[in-house]
Amino acid sequence: MSDAAYWWVFFSAALALNLAPGPDLLFVLSRTLSGGRRIGVASACGVCSGALVHVAAAALGLSAILATSALAFAVVKYVGAAYLLYLGIQALRSAGGQFNLRPAPRTSALQAYRQGILVDILNPKAAIFFMAFLPQFVRPEQGAVAVQLLVLGGLVVLVAIVIECALVLLAARASSALRANRRLGLWLDRVLGSVLIGLGVRLGLSERA
Repeated sequence: MSDAAYWWVFFSAALALNLAPGPDLLFVLSRTLSGGRRIGVASACGVCSGALVHVAAAALGLSAILATSALAFAVVKYVGAAYLLYLGIQALRSAGGQFNLRPAPRTSALQAYRQGILVDILNPKAAIFFMAFLPQFVRPEQGAVAVQLLVLGGLVVLVAIVIECALVLLAARASSALRANRRLGLWLDRVLGSVLIGLGVRLGLSERA
């Protein structure tokens, strides 16, 4: 395969995978709708920072532990599911407070960034994804495998941040109008909470395969 064809296949796959509505993307969009563009971008940066941790783990071979150890997979899975359930319950309890224009405690950009990191790191399937996806594009003749995995993983994350930030900008347009309406804000908080709880349940029920 020529270099041009190689990179075409790689970036096409990375684009398609990042456009798929997975837990990370749904989390970022739900945070954008609840907090606006700034919170959405911070969440996207957090998720992608967490993904870089998985990339580093894949390059070092640590992700193989999650792929082969049922106990390690279960521990990470249930901690991640519990965290998503916690965020969902917090959203449901806010009763529209996140969209209230009156002064009220809200998620800061730093908090959103930290939440994004945890949501991605505590998803064992993300680790297994990088362990399964990246080696397909390793070319032994190009040098150290670990370095190639780091570069390829970094490029996947770069594609992800571009896509997620573009979607954040689109979602933020809707969120600005929704935050000004108390009734819509109430229902959107309920939707946000339901999405996060649904992601938590989905993660809790997921299998290694």
